[in-house]
Amino acid sequence: MKRIFASLAFLSFLAPAHAALAVGAPAPDFTAKASLGGNEFDFSLSEALKKGPVVLYFYPAAFTTGCTIEAHDFAEATDKFAALGATVIGVSHDGIDTLKRFSVSECRSKFAVTADPDGKVIVSYDARLAIVTGIADRISYVITPDHKVAFAYSDMNPDQHVALTMAAVKKWRDAHPKAGSP
Repeated sequence: MKRIFASLAFLSFLAPAHAALAVGAPAPDFTAKASLGGNEFDFSLSEALKKGPVVLYFYPAAFTTGCTIEAHDFAEATDKFAALGATVIGVSHDGIDTLKRFSVSECRSKFAVTADPDGKVIVSYDARLAIVTGIADRISYVITPDHKVAFAYSDMNPDQHVALTMAAVKKWRDAHPKAGSP
């Protein structure tokens, strides 16, 4: 398994980065099993958007190096996102049992991760990794309460996902100071 993900990491640098959904596009609604702090629940994008924008990020697989780095980065920034009225949610093909552990150890019980083992959410966001069937690309979105994509960023390197989505949420918040206020 490690060899597969090492090859995946190498090959991902050969594939061009892209954001699957364009800014302004409607964000597909979904409900899926999720875990926050090891506790399973049903996550609904529509329900989360009633509270404010949602930072929706797709990642290839729990407990891999890049995905662990990204989860740690989002965990560290979750309080700042919450202060702006935003919810953070991660999505991967992993099953809920794996994500229960990942939500505690790598997400540090700060934000939820959603299980998409059949890939329906990944497909609806056209977030599939081109070189491996069933695996998500590393794509981050900011979805606004009107169910529109306000920001999209794709790069297999996890380093800029948090900073760029934070900037997009701040920009949206500045333009909509009363919408979904915390």
